[in-house]
Amino acid sequence: MNSKNKKLWYKNPANNWNEALPIGNGRLGGMVFGQVENEKIQLNEDSVWYGGPRDRLNPDALANLQVIRGLLADGRLKEAEELAKLSFSGTPKSQRHYEPLGELNINFENMENHSEYYRELDLSTAVAKTTIRSNNNEYQRECFTSYPDQVLVMRLTSTELNELSFQLHLDRGNTRNLDTTRQLSDSSIVMLGETGGKDGIAFSALVKVIVEDGELRTIGNRICVNGASAATILLTAATSFRYSDPVEQCMQTIENNILNDYDMLKKRHIEDYQNLFNRVELDIADHTDVHEDLPTDERLGNLKQGGTDLGLISTYFHFGRYLMIASSRPNSLPATLQGIWNDLMIPPWDSKYTININAQMNYWPAEVCNLSECHLPLLNHIEKMRKSGRITAEKMYNCRGFTAHHNTDIWGDTAPQDIYPPASYWPLGAAWLCLHLWEHYEYTCDIEYLKEAYETMREATLFFVDFLMENKEGLLITTPSVSPENTYLLPNGEKGNMCEAPAMDSQIIYALFSSCIEASELLDIDEDYRQQLINLRSKLPQIQIGKHGQIQEWLEDYDEAEPGHRHISHLFALHPSNQISPTTTPDLAKAAEVTLNRRLEHGGGHTGWSRAWIINMWARLQKSEEANENVIALLKSSTLPNLFDNHPPFQIDGNFGGTAGIAEMIVQSQNREIYLLPSVPEAWRNGYVKGLKTRGGYELELKWENHQLVYANIISIKSGVCRIRVPYPLEITINHHTLTEVDACLFEFPVEKEKKYKLSFRANDNH
Repeated sequence: MNSKNKKLWYKNPANNWNEALPIGNGRLGGMVFGQVENEKIQLNEDSVWYGGPRDRLNPDALANLQVIRGLLADGRLKEAEELAKLSFSGTPKSQRHYEPLGELNINFENMENHSEYYRELDLSTAVAKTTIRSNNNEYQRECFTSYPDQVLVMRLTSTELNELSFQLHLDRGNTRNLDTTRQLSDSSIVMLGETGGKDGIAFSALVKVIVEDGELRTIGNRICVNGASAATILLTAATSFRYSDPVEQCMQTIENNILNDYDMLKKRHIEDYQNLFNRVELDIADHTDVHEDLPTDERLGNLKQGGTDLGLISTYFHFGRYLMIASSRPNSLPATLQGIWNDLMIPPWDSKYTININAQMNYWPAEVCNLSECHLPLLNHIEKMRKSGRITAEKMYNCRGFTAHHNTDIWGDTAPQDIYPPASYWPLGAAWLCLHLWEHYEYTCDIEYLKEAYETMREATLFFVDFLMENKEGLLITTPSVSPENTYLLPNGEKGNMCEAPAMDSQIIYALFSSCIEASELLDIDEDYRQQLINLRSKLPQIQIGKHGQIQEWLEDYDEAEPGHRHISHLFALHPSNQISPTTTPDLAKAAEVTLNRRLEHGGGHTGWSRAWIINMWARLQKSEEANENVIALLKSSTLPNLFDNHPPFQIDGNFGGTAGIAEMIVQSQNREIYLLPSVPEAWRNGYVKGLKTRGGYELELKWENHQLVYANIISIKSGVCRIRVPYPLEITINHHTLTEVDACLFEFPVEKEKKYKLSFRANDNH
């Protein structure tokens, strides 16, 4: 595979945070600026959040629940919303927020007159590198964050001996939120603080410098190096969220690594990282393209000027996988709205977990891109929310089970966030998250895992067994609720947010009930409850087609106040769910197409994550050119110089959603079959992919040339029957045995556990 498309590289240092390069090990993150004289690495530790857990539930919620329901049923919309703002909103209104750990600042001497400069992020090794030539001397810096050793490591070298001189210190930028920095030895300093608020989180960061030659000492709160030939910097951090004594933990981590030389630390880091990253390959590039030799920011600029660059799409895909590994590993917290990278004390949307699309989108590529382990932080966080969510279900709604609204935080807070009727009073957050438990099983086929996950899924369904209300048409509806963040218009021109039974609610509940029903069948348990869910599911509102030929967003066919709205909640059934498909529900698929076109005609997709969702939806509709147009639009309009997604501002969900969308264009498996090349556009003439996973426990290798499938290698993790769909009539052979079509372009064959099957393709002259 072409290594050029696994690097981000630049001719200049980062001028701002959106040009810096991210490194991370799930827990500890850094943004490397690559500045010549005053290098800065902005630091994050995933558990540095302001304040401790709280009970924010509004004590008047339950007393007013039936009143609000009655007002909505009577069409007294404004009264319902005003009462909800008073009685449903959390007290206080906001959950906890994520904070930066600080900065590592290194001030170099004798670097004033540099003649050459280069910096890169190598996605194949997860190492950031800066090379500077100054005064006939070449200085090199390498930086990475090790998962096995839990340290950020920086190596400084010079081609000339005794030419490295610098001062190093830790800080938290321009804030006052820092208790102290102090010496620990001649070669190490520690930074201590507490985030504040009730039961605030105590944090510490410790940095140690090891030099070859030269002088090393600590003066004040700075480590001073003079005349060294090389230096290794080790940095770690810890908080009271995980450890009773964060400073002691930092000292122990450094002590554990002090005897490992730089080469050993780097080797252990790369081996660990590549065990994940090297599982998947993707190459759709035209390797005669001269753009592959340009810096990343120039390639992005060329694309924005109307150029083409297939290699940059490959790079974007690999970067998304890199970010997943860097921001979400076993025993870390889930990736926030910004992954683990945040430089602001009060960040946009608190840099927490928005669970009406964004946190879920973060994990769309986890399973398909063969990174199931990286999914675990989110799945584990659901268990934390479960405890809080039971209390929320009981105290707000007098329901069993557990629920959450449209945000959560480090503590698993499930009370409503903000006083914002378009979003705050939506009790489906936990339900959507629990679908990730089922998805993890669908890809891994781990029945022991499913036994544990089933109890959580079941408890999420139990909330709706109690919460759903029967309306006058006999349908089981959610009330009160909203269609996330959107606004509808009544015939009299009045605008509304709160409502009964928005389409997304019924679609999520249908998916949740269905997954719980199937899980209970697989486990052969809970038959009575399973039948209860089957009966309730049959009474949910069906997906409806509205007056414009679109999928209705609300139970009533309201017009939207903003037809180009960023959320496309009513197409949840298309993606990420499987309730709409061109194959199984062609009329609904056509209506979904109308819906997307209406959104885009009115300026939809203007945020990065929304554009990413649109890619996935077009892919599901098998509209390859439309999917590709939106991939390009995501890069052109919503991508920062360091390839971070731009909402604006930076949000990482668009990176992950875009990565998942590219995979979705190549292979799909939501309909109990593996669909090869369902949405590959004309521009992707040739391609190769290896290591993508599908539901049912399959792993694929796939090659196509001139838009024609050449071969596919398939490995199954269990025995069974594999169903393959192709986009056009083909003859498929396995070991010279021709497969029989069971339907148009659909084939099936038996598979044995862990056995590889090579499928060969050729045009079928009989069609």
